[in-house]
Amino acid sequence: MEYKLTYSGELGSDIFTAYCDAAHGDCKDSGHSTGGYLTMMAGGAIRWSSKFQDTVALSTTEAEYITAVQAGKEIAWMCNILTEFGFTLDIPTPLNIDNQSAISISKNPEHHGRMKHLDLRFYWLRDAVHDEMIQPVYIPTKEQVADILTKALPSEQVKYCRDHMSILV
Repeated sequence: MEYKLTYSGELGSDIFTAYCDAAHGDCKDSGHSTGGYLTMMAGGAIRWSSKFQDTVALSTTEAEYITAVQAGKEIAWMCNILTEFGFTLDIPTPLNIDNQSAISISKNPEHHGRMKHLDLRFYWLRDAVHDEMIQPVYIPTKEQVADILTKALPSEQVKYCRDHMSILV
């Protein structure tokens, strides 16, 4: 009850940025992974989601990539609404991912051998990256703010994520 979401009111070079993460196969009953993403603007969290993925991912890379697609769709929605509000979005929106294989798949269509079984709807992210709407960026797991949306964490990591989401006392 004593925590509140705060905003600095300042827009940096990136009008907004996003984080996404997944916990592969963490539902013991169904094998579904938990995916979570977070969108930040003006120094604070403005949208977030945490839910089981619709399909069972066959690997950690696949779970992370599926969540990146969901976060990418959120980015596309944010770009559209901000454009309607009069903002000019000249640079790609950073999407922070802690899985280098998922980043590689999103940037390079040649890396599809182990992912060709995915539904075609998941290939949308490749086009968004190619069209420079989204820029996948590697972030170390220790700095992954969306980690709080996918699994239980030690208290010091919860504090780190909470502070970076600008949820303060």
